[in-house]
Amino acid sequence: MAIFQVKTLCETTRNLLSGAIAKMEEFLNGHSLADLNTDNDEAMDEFYKGYLADTRHLLVFSDVAYEKLGVALRRPNFNVEYAEKVLYEVYHSSVNAFFYPKHECYSEDGRYAYTGQDAIRFRKKPARAVRDLTIELSKVFEVLRDDLAYYETDYITQKRMQGDKV
Repeated sequence: MAIFQVKTLCETTRNLLSGAIAKMEEFLNGHSLADLNTDNDEAMDEFYKGYLADTRHLLVFSDVAYEKLGVALRRPNFNVEYAEKVLYEVYHSSVNAFFYPKHECYSEDGRYAYTGQDAIRFRKKPARAVRDLTIELSKVFEVLRDDLAYYETDYITQKRMQGDKV
């Protein structure tokens, strides 16, 4: 990929992550387990514990990636190799953490992706704030997944063909 393309991709990725990070921080700072599980339902308690843990992990992965992208963009001489490695990490940490959460509180149903409906399906009916955050984040991470699709497999294939270790 050309240096200009990689640099632009780093900038747009960093901007998208910035918005996602702000939404997650606002949600996590404003909601507790007790706020979300007002009915004290034991099954929902487990659901929300998993959701909050997954959201915290996603926030950490996204925040680390945001910082690394900032380092890549601030270097006096833009290092394409480092930037591509960071973009690869964004795809394999943040994007995958969103679409494949450890606690599986939600999943993406591809059948809805092209209908204009939300493709996110929850395992249990969540509080409105959880649903809203997840749908908002899905829009950000769908763009990142599309933008960074090259880093899913093609980047590794190219590196291996060049004899580089990833």
